[in-house]
Amino acid sequence: MKQYVYPSLKARIKTEYMIYLLALVFILIADSIGQIEIPMGPGKFILFPIFYALILGIISGPQVTKIVKSKQVKAASKLVIVAICPFIAKLGINAGESLETVVSAGPALLLQEFGNLGTIFFAMPLALLLGLKREAIGASHSINRETNLALISDMYGPDSPEAQGSLSIYIVGGMVGTIYFGFLVSVIAMTNLFHPYALGMASGVGAGIMMASATASLSELYPAMADQISALASASETISGIDGIYMAIFLGIPLCNWLYKKLEPKFGRFADRAAAKRKQRKGE
Repeated sequence: MKQYVYPSLKARIKTEYMIYLLALVFILIADSIGQIEIPMGPGKFILFPIFYALILGIISGPQVTKIVKSKQVKAASKLVIVAICPFIAKLGINAGESLETVVSAGPALLLQEFGNLGTIFFAMPLALLLGLKREAIGASHSINRETNLALISDMYGPDSPEAQGSLSIYIVGGMVGTIYFGFLVSVIAMTNLFHPYALGMASGVGAGIMMASATASLSELYPAMADQISALASASETISGIDGIYMAIFLGIPLCNWLYKKLEPKFGRFADRAAAKRKQRKGE
């Protein structure tokens, strides 16, 4: 008996097959390049395979080589959450393996999420000055990694301006943030102001790839503590993903909405004027 295939499924396959093929090719290329470490002063830049994959994805997009069309980009944005779910589960397993070390860290793991809220007061005005509208809420409410992207997509919808802002920071953070975290933690570690365990905990801010970059640098500097640093970082990453959701729901996103209402009429005018001047120059 011939199985009936729904038209919607056929349409999805027709739209998305190129995404899966390109993803496979990009993974093979990125994996073949591997991790590259570039020493720089007291720290180091670390380039992970995800960095190359993101670059390849940008190059193949509709704004560059046009291998991927706008319709496929829109479809791919909805697949991001599905793709990262196994990674989130892996972080929880890693933390569970070192439960004793995690418990010994005390309430610091739970309280560190409050520090992420402070960046909103800097990020929101800057986003509005750059010309973002409702996208600024999604972009500014957190570090915008896996769990935050899922939350914004669920609250506002995957096609909303808020989700577009969150996804943009997710992509840029994966590229720039990965390099920045690996270098910054090396520089801070060289000052000897913080215990390696504290730096390991600080690495887990809810961004898996940034955590990996930071812990890789710390493991190079403190090889005898590498396992403990990795355990604390994984636990911090997992807890940041858990309590970070509630921080975002009850504090981060309401705070962004409130700041947006207060600041957009003022800061938005500067961005609108700058955009109008650019249009006039192009017209001339």
